[in-house]
Amino acid sequence: MSHFIQLHLLTSYPPANLNRDDLGRPKTALMGGAKRLRVSSQSLKRTWRTSVLFEEALAGHVGARTKRLGKEAYDQLIEKGVDQKMAAACAEKIAGVFGKLRKVEKGEAKEFEIEQLVHVGLEERQAISGLVETLAAEKREPNDDELKLLRHKPAAADVALFGRMLAAVPEYNVDAACQVAHAITVHAAEVEDDYFTAVDDLNSGDKDRGAAHIGESGFGAGLFYLYICIDRQQLVENLQGNSELADQAIAALVEAAVKTSPKGKQNSFGSRAHASYVLAEKGNQQPRSLSTAYLRPVTGQDQTLDAIKCLERQAQAFDDAYEAGADSRFVISAEPDYEGPQLKGDIKKGNLAELIAFLKTDQ
Repeated sequence: MSHFIQLHLLTSYPPANLNRDDLGRPKTALMGGAKRLRVSSQSLKRTWRTSVLFEEALAGHVGARTKRLGKEAYDQLIEKGVDQKMAAACAEKIAGVFGKLRKVEKGEAKEFEIEQLVHVGLEERQAISGLVETLAAEKREPNDDELKLLRHKPAAADVALFGRMLAAVPEYNVDAACQVAHAITVHAAEVEDDYFTAVDDLNSGDKDRGAAHIGESGFGAGLFYLYICIDRQQLVENLQGNSELADQAIAALVEAAVKTSPKGKQNSFGSRAHASYVLAEKGNQQPRSLSTAYLRPVTGQDQTLDAIKCLERQAQAFDDAYEAGADSRFVISAEPDYEGPQLKGDIKKGNLAELIAFLKTDQ
């Protein structure tokens, strides 16, 4: 099997606020001397792993990222009739396995939260539930052996793909098998302001014709380039050698990446989109992004076609300079005027189902 899978996506979004900064405005980045709209990799990864597509495709193999494992254990113990003092002592010890507990301020109720989010697999949460059952039945606190709840390689596809970092117990860290770049617009873009008002439906306007609410919301529109790299060997290793599950994880990730959109301000903008173009590459060559294709911002009226042309030209330029960057390639295009790849060599073209089949084989 190929070591690396690389995906290059072009996705166009109408006016949107997909991923906000600390002021509530769309995130941006400066590249090639021009401001671009940006969607962070963290936002994208959360979008994919919490999508219905991903969760249904990998049912039973999706983890949870949370601080609330101790609170969950405490609530379960209380439901089973354990007194509050004993439940609190047990919950603190269970939460402490996954990280340092958050300091509780004076007068604040204990929530048994840890300081940092931890990504846990389903079997680790099941281990907590099993321990809770035992402790509730025997009305006691857990011993050290019973607190060995973490797994070195949890069978959670999202943990295997995106990794996890446990500062308190680094021996249970998982190296990510998937790297995701921040998505950026291929052209220069500005954040604009939407001034809006809301009307009170029960205000007849006889005495007051003013708005019931006035506000502003930042937005931007653009064609985004996104780069994803999957280390398939690392993914299989993270999943304890389960190649079939690794293929399922790759298929679920690819479908989620091309079909789902970040949830930011979706009710306000309805900015759902599918990728207009996907270039998939697989092989044992060292990965490289094609973002340099857009150091010079794309201009003109045929942005998608021009962006595709720039992308394929850059891929060919890397091939010419350093030999082929992949053993095989596959293209999906939803751009009606796209006539086919301009890259040299045998490049397949088809739909999403055919792309997923391509990624599972070495042909």
